[in-house]
Amino acid sequence: MKYANIKYYDIANGLGVRTSLFVSGCTHRCKGCFNEEAWDFNYGEDFTEEVMETILDSCKPGYIAGLSLLGGEPLEPSNQRALLKLLRQFKERYPAKNIWCYSGYTYERDIRNPEGRAHCEVTDELLSYIDILVDGEFDQDLYDISLKFRGSRNQRVLQIQKEGCPELFPAEIH
Repeated sequence: MKYANIKYYDIANGLGVRTSLFVSGCTHRCKGCFNEEAWDFNYGEDFTEEVMETILDSCKPGYIAGLSLLGGEPLEPSNQRALLKLLRQFKERYPAKNIWCYSGYTYERDIRNPEGRAHCEVTDELLSYIDILVDGEFDQDLYDISLKFRGSRNQRVLQIQKEGCPELFPAEIH
């Protein structure tokens, strides 16, 4: 896997101060995407063990609330396979911190559904580590600058670890 960027001390892509990993590769090609260069699966740098360790170390301080995954598309099956080890290790080291994931795929149709476009052999385990999922393709016609943590009104902020999930994130986000 390649990655386009890593933002340390990010406050825009989830609650609190976070480390955000922007993976490369996306098949959605949303009109108006803020990160078009990351559509290319070969864009950026190699995601190595050293890069993974740097990300994990950056999350150690108590003021870091968690890790955010963006893209490109973190839930492209090839990216899921590469991210699984990172998420496992993150949750082992920091069980009280959370993981946010931004995906153009839809939770019920594409991700959870065994026949869905984003579902693969590691999806269920990967989802078990993700606390908040922002799902749905960016739709430029539904763009709304007043939304928190998403760009268009069709996108949802879901707490996927709640029993009976998914559950919409608390009202202050919406």
